[in-house]
Amino acid sequence: MGQTGIQHMVIFNLKHEAGSEAAETFLRDGERQLASIPAVKQFSVFRQVSPKNDYDYGFSMVFDNQADYETYNAHPLHVDFVENRWVPEVSRFLEIDFEPYGQQA
Repeated sequence: MGQTGIQHMVIFNLKHEAGSEAAETFLRDGERQLASIPAVKQFSVFRQVSPKNDYDYGFSMVFDNQADYETYNAHPLHVDFVENRWVPEVSRFLEIDFEPYGQQA
C-alpha cells in the first residue's frame, strides 16, 4: 500500500459453527468473489487466534483511494455477496477502515 490508500477490514462471526464446511465455503466464496473486483488489492482471509477477541474471522483488503473504495461498495459482485451471503450467514461484525497516519482524507 505504501503511504497512501485505505485498509478496509471486517471482522465477523458466522451463523455456521466455526470450522464447519459451511463456514469454510463462506470464506472461500467470499475470497473468490470479493477479490475478483478490480479495485480490490491484497485481499486476505483471517481466523482469530487471540482469546482477547471473540470474533472468529476477518476479511482485509486495500484500496488505492476513496474512489476505488466507493467503486467496490457499489460493484455488483459486492452487492450480490452482501445480499445473498453476508446478510443471511453473518451473525455479527465490525467494520474498520484505516488510512496511514498523517494522510489527508
